[in-house]
Amino acid sequence: MTSASFHPAAGPARRTVVAAAGAAGLAVALTACGGSDDDASSDTGAAPSAPSSDSAGDGGSGGENAGAALAATADIPEGGGKVFADQKVVVTQPAAGEFKAFSATCTHQGCAVKSVSDGVINCPCHNSNFSITDGSVQSGPAPKPLPAVRITVSGDSIQLAG
Repeated sequence: MTSASFHPAAGPARRTVVAAAGAAGLAVALTACGGSDDDASSDTGAAPSAPSSDSAGDGGSGGENAGAALAATADIPEGGGKVFADQKVVVTQPAAGEFKAFSATCTHQGCAVKSVSDGVINCPCHNSNFSITDGSVQSGPAPKPLPAVRITVSGDSIQLAG
């Protein structure tokens, strides 16, 4: 009987295999955290407020929904607001008669904001909160404020600006 040397078959090192498995797991976890604009189509039941009479800032316009009536001014509570999921807009009334509008798409990962309460616009995906006054980030992982959306207030009607 002869004694043969043991030579392991060539293949990836154990560290390489473990590192690759960890990277794959991380990729799956990050993908699962992603949001979708499709979430914006669900009904929120929240009450956002609208921007002041002629504009809400230098954000986006109403696009294809421009001129469409969003709500009556009486529908937007003072100090609160309402989310309009179909139009992807949140309208707020920070002070009596002052209406603001912002994009309803969170700047963190694109989830739809769902409600307005206690003076903030709330995103349920990762708990970002935005000011009803200027859309600025109040808490959470969102990196930027919600962009302003132009609206007009005519009489008691709030509309997307064209």
